[in-house]
Amino acid sequence: MRINYSDKINNDQHMVVISTGNNKINSNNSLDIQSEKLLNDYLAEKTSDKEIIETFFSSTDKKSKSQIKSFSYARFEYKNDDSYQQSFFSRLLSYFERKKINNLSIILDKLSFSNETLKFKTLENFLIGFKLKDYRFEKYKNFSKKDFKVENINLLGFDGKLNLSGQRRLDEKVKNLNGIFLTRDLVSEPANILYPQKFVEYCKVLKNVGIEVQVFDEKKLKSLGMNALLGVAQGSARPARVMIMQWKGNKNKKSQPIAFIGKGVTFDTGGISIKPSSGMEDMKWDMGGAGVVAGLMYTLALRKAKANVIGAVGLVENMPDGKAQRPGDIVKSLSGQTIEVLNTDAEGRLVLADVLWYINKKFKPKIMIDLATLTGAIIVALGERYAGLFSNDNDLAKKILEASKKTDELVWQMPMDDEFDKLLNCPVADMKNITGTRGAGSITAAQFLKRFVGKTSWAHLDIAGVTWSKKGTKLARPGGTGFGVRLLDEFIKDNYE
Repeated sequence: MRINYSDKINNDQHMVVISTGNNKINSNNSLDIQSEKLLNDYLAEKTSDKEIIETFFSSTDKKSKSQIKSFSYARFEYKNDDSYQQSFFSRLLSYFERKKINNLSIILDKLSFSNETLKFKTLENFLIGFKLKDYRFEKYKNFSKKDFKVENINLLGFDGKLNLSGQRRLDEKVKNLNGIFLTRDLVSEPANILYPQKFVEYCKVLKNVGIEVQVFDEKKLKSLGMNALLGVAQGSARPARVMIMQWKGNKNKKSQPIAFIGKGVTFDTGGISIKPSSGMEDMKWDMGGAGVVAGLMYTLALRKAKANVIGAVGLVENMPDGKAQRPGDIVKSLSGQTIEVLNTDAEGRLVLADVLWYINKKFKPKIMIDLATLTGAIIVALGERYAGLFSNDNDLAKKILEASKKTDELVWQMPMDDEFDKLLNCPVADMKNITGTRGAGSITAAQFLKRFVGKTSWAHLDIAGVTWSKKGTKLARPGGTGFGVRLLDEFIKDNYE
């Protein structure tokens, strides 16, 4: 999708008038007199409608300079809510795709948008809504007979042009979406293409925007003692990796960093505790947490966030080889705590345990937030609408919840307590990786992780239900959603810059 800024309207362009009120429109001579009268006569009967999307075909007035052959009118109820506006514009894009209109010229009704701030915010939300919904992962499709794309967007503002500084600001907003697109790309790649080392190579783009990247290979991981993580990886021909990313946006070098840790299981068969074959193909996106961390770091660097942030991802493939970890094996984690592995399909918590401990001891962060497609139980509890939020710090949880409301990437706080923690106790090791009971699977998984964060403020986001959508979401087609990047970017913006 190409975005242009021009005060000229070609006769092959489809004019789109955007309004927020039920008043008559003033297109500032962008529409000819006859077309404007046709539209206002129509709107006179639609005063009670809060939302309208309608297309008209017009015979142009010979006295008018306009040569518009067709145009659309889009009205939304104005709310000071970016996510609502973006959702409306996302639906507007889908409308034009169904109408097979690929060359749009956008103008804001002069009577609805009376000041520059309101105008710019609407154009910003328009572009974000369009661009997020426009994303497709089609690199392996050679052709498609039914897909239709809107190819050109020409932004006119409401006075026929947009000043250069405004254009640059809008271009920056669009560019910053590349962090979300990186996350969507990563979760969409098949496992034969994206394995631990390839994940690292995919993220080379991070270095180009000033992020320091450090990669631990298998030899380094063994020397550190990350045996919980390595135990998951030992059944795969693809060796494990840990990637640490640092963005130093705060000039105060002594400022404690904020740390984000992601589960990166690039494919999860379940190991020896093998999963059912039905739906196993979805396990290519079991590295969704790592994908969000990479996309978030990219976003922060693109917008030059004034915060010191660390991103860390544990990258493994969980396979049922002859060398694979067995149920009943006991491993000694980096923390020194021993774990009896009762189920090799509860592997994500083993990966995160070592990375959480390392980041906490090495960098002493102010807070740690981990993201993981950790449990199917969270999907049973919250469906595909909410991520599960677990935390040892109610103030931190509150900040995440506030960011969630702003971005409409919804989270729901779940309980944690000592009674749940006791279920992890084990007679032959310091803990077991599953409780052996049916209930509270997401909660006890979070309690497991809590044992590796010490007294540091910490939150865990179980994103198993929101990382991928087979139906699509308000701002994404079916596939990877990129959930978490906008949420945590807003969280940092509101609290740590």
